[in-house]
Amino acid sequence: MVAAASRRPAARPDVEEIEINLLRVGPDGAMAGQPLIRALAAHGVDIVFGTPRAHGLPAYRHLHGFGVRHVSMRREQGAVHAAYGHARVTGRPGVCLLASGTPTLDAMGAVAQAYRDSVPVLLVSCGAGQTIGDQTAVMGAVTAYSHRVTSVAEIPVAVARAFAAMTSGRPRPAHIEVPADLSEADGAARPVAPIRLPVPAARAEDLDAAAERLSAAERPVIVAGGGARGAAGELRAVAERLGALVVTTAGGKGVIWDNHPLALGAGTHLHTVADLVEQADAVLVVGSELAPSDLWNGPLPLYGRLVRIDLDPEQILANAIPEVAVVADAAQALRGLFERLAPGDLDPADRKLRDEVRDEWRRRKRAESRADGAEWLEVVDALAAVLPRDAVVAAGAAAISAHGVLANLPAHHPGAFLYGDAVAGFGLPAGVGAKIAAPCTPLVVLLDEHGAMSALAELAAAAELDLPLPVVVVQSPAGPGDDDAAPGNPVWASDSPPADLTALARALGCRSVRVSAPQVGAEVTRAFGADRPTLIWVTA
Repeated sequence: MVAAASRRPAARPDVEEIEINLLRVGPDGAMAGQPLIRALAAHGVDIVFGTPRAHGLPAYRHLHGFGVRHVSMRREQGAVHAAYGHARVTGRPGVCLLASGTPTLDAMGAVAQAYRDSVPVLLVSCGAGQTIGDQTAVMGAVTAYSHRVTSVAEIPVAVARAFAAMTSGRPRPAHIEVPADLSEADGAARPVAPIRLPVPAARAEDLDAAAERLSAAERPVIVAGGGARGAAGELRAVAERLGALVVTTAGGKGVIWDNHPLALGAGTHLHTVADLVEQADAVLVVGSELAPSDLWNGPLPLYGRLVRIDLDPEQILANAIPEVAVVADAAQALRGLFERLAPGDLDPADRKLRDEVRDEWRRRKRAESRADGAEWLEVVDALAAVLPRDAVVAAGAAAISAHGVLANLPAHHPGAFLYGDAVAGFGLPAGVGAKIAAPCTPLVVLLDEHGAMSALAELAAAAELDLPLPVVVVQSPAGPGDDDAAPGNPVWASDSPPADLTALARALGCRSVRVSAPQVGAEVTRAFGADRPTLIWVTA
């Protein structure tokens, strides 16, 4: 039975009202806030996420005047995750405004997730905050660009440099610190136009070498990472010309739709995938760093057979040395590669044998995926039965995400899976940002109980925004630390019973329901048509 909030929390005043109430005083000149927001708007920013605090309000007062919407999240990490989700859906950098000091450091883990996933998020920290030493240097560890402005005139330049850093080469987050002594300082700031940088092009000789190596292969395989998301059509064309099976990392899930005859889906960690790569005589890796986070059962056997395409020249040699390296934008490189590959010409008997071999690999991979995720298949299959092809799933670090959804839930487009595997509560705020970016796209948030408690405050943000957001929460079969359990080892996890999540959701203005796994599909469908978020707690 669904329990709806009988009385929703009173709406908070809009940002404009806060500005009127708190910011009527102060100089009227070109203070730091005005050139900052003007510069963001000049770079196409029409929405920022944040947690408003006093030191950032001089910037907030100018949002409305430049047509920039503000979305108030409840925690600093949530603001960054929301900007991440918005960036993933729109393809443009996401932006968040936070106070300097400990609020910015609280968000650092979320910025690190964006750095790891190559998602462009700009964090602007304003004001004095608490003294923490060199904040700009600290944030430099997880950004491509971190800078502390020293004058009002420097602000537009810093914004232009930040956007150039985020949108050239491998996408990364950036950070700009606006100190307190500039927050309400007068000064002239000349606008700076966005910097348009060329897309790195592949060298013809590298494409020739790649085409030669792949054309000679009888058993080619393709591994697609997050760097291939903008090249889905080109990747599919190359795969079809080579007749190569395609497996993806978590970041690349959906680059080739899962029901394509050449698609194995996501799951580079699986033993079947390692066996497939070992028997291949050429492996094309596109836009993946081949990191342990995707290969947690060990590296793939790639020596002597690797052709690699990557936008990042530093990444092209990471974790595996290629025979042929192509440093370029994935779409551009794959187009050039396709033009150099001759169409295959198999006789009917050879084609039949090839198709039988592919089908066997697909069968083996599916069997291992379902065995690995058996504990969560009821929920995963229930979701698969009702989600339309354009749906998006936003999931945080949880066993159901890594073992259940990753390799078992079909994906039909490159943005189908937003996965923050380093942060338990990632899915909810990322889902909020993504839903705002694409309000007509069906989006489901998936968490375990630990993740739900970590992100609970953001339910209030989603409720305030009236987002029709299904938030599916599954029981946590193993608490933090249980993965390391062994005879003689203590398990450093809480076995306390969870709080009543349905009551908590109602208190925050959401609908809520407690169900068994077979009921999940019907409740998700119902939640898509609701006027607010619905927490769906799966307890049996």
